[in-house]
Amino acid sequence: MAQTAPNQNPFQQLISECDNDPTRLQTRYETHRSARNAQYKTTILSPDFPGWTLDEILSKLHAQEIGKNEKDEGPFIDHRNNLAFYARPPKHIRELVGEIQRELKSVAPSIWFTPSEGLHMTTLELANSRTRSELEGLVSELEATGIILELAEYTINHRSRLIKPIISYDASAMALSFVPAAGEGTDNTDYGAYSYHHLRRDLYDRVAETGIKVIPRYIVPSAHITIARFITHDGFLLEKDGFDGTRVDREQLKALMEKLEHINQGLQQKYWPSSEGGNISSGEWVVGHEKGLELCKGASWYGKGECVLIGKGFN
Repeated sequence: MAQTAPNQNPFQQLISECDNDPTRLQTRYETHRSARNAQYKTTILSPDFPGWTLDEILSKLHAQEIGKNEKDEGPFIDHRNNLAFYARPPKHIRELVGEIQRELKSVAPSIWFTPSEGLHMTTLELANSRTRSELEGLVSELEATGIILELAEYTINHRSRLIKPIISYDASAMALSFVPAAGEGTDNTDYGAYSYHHLRRDLYDRVAETGIKVIPRYIVPSAHITIARFITHDGFLLEKDGFDGTRVDREQLKALMEKLEHINQGLQQKYWPSSEGGNISSGEWVVGHEKGLELCKGASWYGKGECVLIGKGFN
């Protein structure tokens, strides 16, 4: 994607490049996730893959949570204070994630799985890795504009559909990813004209109009919920060096990659819209279903943090 000019909406840029065509927009999302999966599959199965990229902060938080942190250490605190609008998945998507996590656990029992209540999709990030005082100042500034409720309930009248779930992954984490709908499952040709990328664009514009500077980290064409992260090499190490001189268990890596491919094939067969049309896929997510957007602040990296406000959803 070309470099974004200062003050230019980074989400509008992709929409313009696609001539506001839902099919082309969906293709860009699909190309992005397919290319990443192909890239990381090659990397992970490479004979020189050194092992997972561990989330050291989450590892310490998890050890503290289960009472296995070092006794001589004080409480560990995640000082990365963030502010973002989250989309929380509805019940049927949370249940789908639970099914996938159970399957993954059979080959990767040591992986950290995002709890159901922590599942989220970052729709617009306003700030990340700030000090507490910086964050509180930004929240106060945003509250003074009076637009928080409007943004949190923006999805009531601006509904975007996400479809075609698959597992996306890299060397550090796994996510359930979607692409914007382009009219699938309906005879209404306009049902897809307003996409998730349009929603992100609109939120960015409304915040920028208040004079608050928005510098989102996530501007790539991706709509995903992180469902698992690597916090240990346990389960993927041999007891002694293998033929390649390392302890990385290549066979276990291969087993996980095969499991991911098996899960993705099942998702396509069961949850993607059929080529014959018919009913809307049970794997779709209309953003705002059950809950509106949630403005979340604080140590929210893993889906927790403090809820400033959550908008009304729809059924």
